[in-house]
Amino acid sequence: MLATRCLSRGTTHARNAPRLSRTIATRSRPQTARVAAHPYAQRRQQHFVRSVAAVTALWATATAWQYLHGERIFREVHAEEPPKEEEPKIKFEAARRAATSIDDNRNLISSQHLQVVKSWENPGVYAWGSNSGRVVAPESDDVYVKSPQRIPFFDGKLLRDIKLERNFAAAIDERGDLLQWGTAFSNDARQPTHTLRGMNLVSLAVSRDRIVALSRSGAVYSIPVSQEEQQSGPKPVSTSWVPFWGASNNISYRTRTPENLAYNEKVTRISSGLEHALMLTSTGRVYSFASGSQDYPRKGQLGIPGLSWGTRPEGAFDMPHEITTLKGFPVSKIATGDFHSLVSDSAGRAFGFGDNSQGQLGFEYNPEATYIDAPSLLPTQRLYSGTAQQASVTNVFAGGNTSFLTIEAQKPNAAPGAIDRVTVDTWSFGFGLTGQLGTGRWIHAQSTPVKVPAFSGLFEYDENTSSVIPIRLAYLSIGANHAAAVMNNVASVVVSGKSRRLTENDTNWGRDILFWGNNEFYQIGTGKRNNVSTPTYLQPLDQAAEAERAASVTGNFVKQKMEREMHRFQITPKTKVKVNGRNVELEQRVECGRGVTAVYSAV
Repeated sequence: MLATRCLSRGTTHARNAPRLSRTIATRSRPQTARVAAHPYAQRRQQHFVRSVAAVTALWATATAWQYLHGERIFREVHAEEPPKEEEPKIKFEAARRAATSIDDNRNLISSQHLQVVKSWENPGVYAWGSNSGRVVAPESDDVYVKSPQRIPFFDGKLLRDIKLERNFAAAIDERGDLLQWGTAFSNDARQPTHTLRGMNLVSLAVSRDRIVALSRSGAVYSIPVSQEEQQSGPKPVSTSWVPFWGASNNISYRTRTPENLAYNEKVTRISSGLEHALMLTSTGRVYSFASGSQDYPRKGQLGIPGLSWGTRPEGAFDMPHEITTLKGFPVSKIATGDFHSLVSDSAGRAFGFGDNSQGQLGFEYNPEATYIDAPSLLPTQRLYSGTAQQASVTNVFAGGNTSFLTIEAQKPNAAPGAIDRVTVDTWSFGFGLTGQLGTGRWIHAQSTPVKVPAFSGLFEYDENTSSVIPIRLAYLSIGANHAAAVMNNVASVVVSGKSRRLTENDTNWGRDILFWGNNEFYQIGTGKRNNVSTPTYLQPLDQAAEAERAASVTGNFVKQKMEREMHRFQITPKTKVKVNGRNVELEQRVECGRGVTAVYSAV
């Protein structure tokens, strides 16, 4: 009865207790009747009943304890409401700090304005890519420079030109003197060193082992890359206006100015591949010569049919030769790849000669004739067949085994001011396995020119003329297997300290610049190593100034947001500004070399 009362107070288990009690009672009655005849069996029956009662009592006690303690805890734990999730706090953008001046306000509201101002305040050279030849970081032994980094030697300095290869580099300073550095120049040199002085140089081209330099007067010089050869080679005697007075220059070099130039004709442009160079004169004539000393050009890139080491005329092996096939075609632009050449004339025609093993001349590959040794007309009009547009080549570019053309096409009878009156396109052809064609595709050899979408058919609205105008290319810089393009989009550099009729919200902005191609040595500047087949933007070169701007504009939350957003690098166009207390005409320029890239302040 005690067990029965305890069970009746239990929970779920207690509902089964009466059934168990009745079952025990039913079994006990017949067994009790048999006990009178068997005393031993009666004792066993009593022992069994006591055991069952004890087990039942223990089970009932345990059930009651669970009810009083365990179930109560169970109810308490599970009866609680789940904790309420806190609603996310709304983060408001922190207020921008108050500008301290009009110029400070412009810096705060525009990253592009800040880039332009910094390029004026801190002129110099940014370089990145392969540093195996100590070119992009002369004082460092790092193998790579993964993102744009300043060369301290050039801080505050302006240059006329710069050219870079993997193992050597050369530059012309503001005075027109030549600077050289890199392991191919000298293993001991840890910073740029002056070599050829007093020639008033204006532009450079480099071959495998020599530097070709053009002076303002039109003189062309060929200088060995190696400092040892400069010191040990023959040194020409310089002339002087003083009678019977001559002096020996301190380095070895050769003058390669053509001898049969007309009166007032001079060389205005130079370009060099690994073994050959082209010279363009002010009258549109083109000369070529061997620009390297290791191998004589043997792939037709000189543009002289039949010219080879065995058939060359008497005299110096690197004497200039006029490309007479181009007479009657006044040439306006020249370009050279490693072993091929491109030229375009004032009538909008393009010619190619040299190596065509990758289709870099724009002609179908012929295994029986892998090069063309005479200038051949490119069929550019065929690219616009069926459009009723007349095509005119405006510029040519080349580097490595890749070539580019810029073409303007228009309908002869288009209405003045119509948007489709002029279409500006860029075409590429040649080797493109590492993305240097810029078309978004990876092609071993592209012999037919293909349009580069990123630089073709672009238009913008010009507020000055209140009209839609095509966006042209300012220029391309083509390295051995990567490239950069500077767009000629509408820029603004009116805010230069003495501007008038400007509001505090008027800002400067530069020209768009994009990079693509091989990135084995981080020469694209993205900080990564993957090749890029589609032209892409970079972050601003001066990341410290950009971070400082982000910190001053807003609080931490918005600062992190701004750091995630990519402000693109824009290159500063030419304008007159004050640098180091004097007025100069300054711009930023880009130069792609063999696995290296540089952006410098140019005059």
